[in-house]
Amino acid sequence: MSDRITFTLAPAPHPARANCLRAVQEAPDGSLVEIRPGGKRTSRQNALMWAVLAELTTKPWHGEMLTREEWKTVITAGLKRQRAVPGVDGGFVVLGEQTHKMSVQEMAQVIELAYAIGAQQGITFTAKEMP
Repeated sequence: MSDRITFTLAPAPHPARANCLRAVQEAPDGSLVEIRPGGKRTSRQNALMWAVLAELTTKPWHGEMLTREEWKTVITAGLKRQRAVPGVDGGFVVLGEQTHKMSVQEMAQVIELAYAIGAQQGITFTAKEMP
């Protein structure tokens, strides 16, 4: 057995399910099995996220105007309940997940949270659908 095997499950009777079951049955003791949502964010989701973040830059956040990248950090930190640690030269650094590693479902949550924060800021979004 190789070091790592990945299966993308499809509706039965797809051979991937049977192959996955066989791999689990043949796996040596101590092997790790993980089932998680598949699929990375889509390019359409990515485009929508950046469009929504651009609209957020028009309003201050607690008195500060933020860039799209800074808004992305705020949004993902809020979604993932990430933590901040002191920076090397003062201030704080948010530790957390990068959006390019997110699943389709996680990216949808990022976009929904961005919409919710924008709505609280009084933003009427023009970016409402994935291009």
